[in-house]
Amino acid sequence: MNIQKMLYGSGRNLVILVGEEEAEPIAEQLEDCALLSLSGFDWNDMLSPWPAEKIFKKGADFGGRADELVTVLETEIVPQVREQLAPERLIIAGYSLAGLFSLYAATKTDVFDACASVSGSLWYPGFDAYLKEHPVHCEKIYLSLGDAEKNTKNPVMGQVETKTREAAELLSGGAEVIFEMNPGGHFNEPDKRIVKAVKALTE
Repeated sequence: MNIQKMLYGSGRNLVILVGEEEAEPIAEQLEDCALLSLSGFDWNDMLSPWPAEKIFKKGADFGGRADELVTVLETEIVPQVREQLAPERLIIAGYSLAGLFSLYAATKTDVFDACASVSGSLWYPGFDAYLKEHPVHCEKIYLSLGDAEKNTKNPVMGQVETKTREAAELLSGGAEVIFEMNPGGHFNEPDKRIVKAVKALTE
């Protein structure tokens, strides 16, 4: 698996940011945080929890290989960065489909202390049912969404606000959950939303 890894900054908290190729501007806004950016892989394959059909005519099907990336995180990447940096708190974070992956990864392993699903693709087919049967193994969870994200002609993605609110309510039964709405659509200020998420988890 080809994963590009870039480490920025230093601090008591380590943020593993999945899927962001240009993470330096985000890292610069995070005090007392080291940020490890993971990118270079096919999002539809490596960030989807199980195979699913494409939701756009010109799109691609979802490969459902997220478990492979979770295994690499748990057995290789996390042990390496723990040895190198010895962080007090380990956070996994992602935006869009990477936000879905971050929450999914937190159900598969207990190596993370907190999780941020920022404008996460919680519309993903079957994910709501999956969450009901698989608890998240971290103490603190951050979920956010743009207030215009539900305004799409795509019927699957149009469920995103309902699914995210349902997830926040469900997860609050076993963890501290922060749920925030942001102005705008899905592509509105993603860097700002990620920074906001990490700061909420590290306060």
